[in-house]
Amino acid sequence: MSERTAFPSPERDLPECDLPECDLPDRLLAVRAAEGDEDSFAVLVRRHGRPLLALARCMLGNPQDAEDAVQDAFVSAWRRLPEYRHSAEFRTWMYRITVNRCLTMRRRRPPPLSLNTVAEPATGDARSQPARSAEQDAATAALSRALGDLDAGQRVCWILREVQGLSYKEISHVTRTSEQTVRGRPFRARRSLQEAMGPWR
Repeated sequence: MSERTAFPSPERDLPECDLPECDLPDRLLAVRAAEGDEDSFAVLVRRHGRPLLALARCMLGNPQDAEDAVQDAFVSAWRRLPEYRHSAEFRTWMYRITVNRCLTMRRRRPPPLSLNTVAEPATGDARSQPARSAEQDAATAALSRALGDLDAGQRVCWILREVQGLSYKEISHVTRTSEQTVRGRPFRARRSLQEAMGPWR
């Protein structure tokens, strides 16, 4: 089970789960997977792959890099399952592994977005569909750039809170920081993003 292809891709639309393990809670699936049960781990991949992929896309800004990060995270989790002590929920543990993998990839491969590639805000007839489309694309690029400019801790906490909907307690477990620190980071990130996106309001 060490090969990347052994894990179903979270990007692919998967059929309804028909394995007997599909109704089991994460905790029991993780115990079985730690004992070598590949079907149990496949259910965990199916259950958590898509939100982890969304997280990785927000952090990395590149779909292929995001899928690589999530695949790597699941490979790492499979190998480390015997160390998993259930002190946190399985999904929280996976978020932590995925966040760490994304941060490592960002350090090694800076995001491809460049200031030179960001389009200028569209001008002209506001009723023009091409103009609206160009303006939306430019605003999306500006938001991606603003996210990339955030401090890594703020970016991670903002994505986990605003995009993934995790509680402050869960984010605290994922980032291994205090809840008080976690509560402040999304607030500061939100303020920075509002300033950066001011021209697009």
